[in-house]
Amino acid sequence: MFIPEAFSSAELGWDILGPLLLMLGLFALAVPVWISLGLTSLCMLWLTGALPLSLIGESVFHGLDAFALIAIPLFVLTGDLLVRTGLSIKLLNIAAATMGNVRSGLGTSTVLGCGFFACISGSDAAGAAAVGRITISRLIEQGYKPSYACALVAAGACTGILIPPSIAYIIIGMVLGISTSSLFLAAAIPGVLIMISIMITNAIMNRIHGYENSKERFNFKNWLAVVWDGRFGILVPAIIFGGIYSGVFTPTEAAAVAVVVTILVGVSQGTFKLSDFPSSLEGSAKVCGVIVPIIAVALPLAQVLAINGVPQSMVSTVNAFTENPVAIIFLMLGILIIAGCVMESTPNIVILAPIMLPLAQSIGMNDIHFCIFMITALGIGFITPPLGLNLFVISGITGQPVLNIATKALPFVFAMLIVVLLIAFIPQISLFWFQ
Repeated sequence: MFIPEAFSSAELGWDILGPLLLMLGLFALAVPVWISLGLTSLCMLWLTGALPLSLIGESVFHGLDAFALIAIPLFVLTGDLLVRTGLSIKLLNIAAATMGNVRSGLGTSTVLGCGFFACISGSDAAGAAAVGRITISRLIEQGYKPSYACALVAAGACTGILIPPSIAYIIIGMVLGISTSSLFLAAAIPGVLIMISIMITNAIMNRIHGYENSKERFNFKNWLAVVWDGRFGILVPAIIFGGIYSGVFTPTEAAAVAVVVTILVGVSQGTFKLSDFPSSLEGSAKVCGVIVPIIAVALPLAQVLAINGVPQSMVSTVNAFTENPVAIIFLMLGILIIAGCVMESTPNIVILAPIMLPLAQSIGMNDIHFCIFMITALGIGFITPPLGLNLFVISGITGQPVLNIATKALPFVFAMLIVVLLIAFIPQISLFWFQ
């Protein structure tokens, strides 16, 4: 986001701090996020005079008039179609055939199934709901405690915003003016590392509590048969990744092609009727109806913060205390984890990314590296109360209390935190493909 030099040394006053405190108060009162951000934006614009209030409509329109944003409803729609056509079950079968022979086979294959779904939908909540409905009862039958089975799926579904294609990377790329394709490429290894860390944690918990002890042996012939049966399910992520990484498609175009291919497969196999399409569109619209208004009202807020030099003020304030890169990384990590605990990823991205990017740049952090670090850190918030979205999704499906699930999810939180620290201090994990 462009920040005029004339405002780079602006000092923060109550015209900035007052509206921000108002925003926190509205959040504490459980006022909807988009209303809280909208009122804060209007209040700050009025007090600072940074932009005429008559231009706020134009600012919102231009902020949303982005080709990349079209990918969000398309990826959500692809995930919904995947469930309706039954391809999601075939992907989970492939995961089970691949990992079912290890000691914690069902749990590990569940996490892998979450990763497969993340490669298509770009949404963690969608993955939690889709995979949870299919696997949680199986996990309980295998010997997992209900609350732990819920926590495992909730943690695995965090890969929804960490493994590309990811809605979060589309949004942060739009806000910071970074290529979405580049972010998808950089996020591949970190996203897989998060998934592996959850698998390893589950294996350790199995050793401690003896939830599961798979006796099955890997059968290559059976694996080939399952993969062949689910070949059309694999085709969808292959089109998305192959098209984006080969340069044939933009992420938006790849999402559109994935929607068409999924519909054609469902119709040809008799698992989807064209008459079902309107209800799929309705489901996608409901998800986007939550995300897009937040982006719309948060963009003017981010713009007025930039014009008033808030990012530069933050850099100056932090540097006045320390210029140690390690200390600054831990400070950013703490802010992101706390923010992820109390607010959804979309407003966090739109508000915090432009503010924290200059701080990251001040210690020599690459822009793409910062984006991967930020999204991965925010991903932890999906399984931490009080606003862990995956916890509420799984609780709604199973009836398990949110706090019970959150308690069992603590080992996964620590595992993800270790990976976040590795990403922060080893830039090559994110920038491997750009070297």
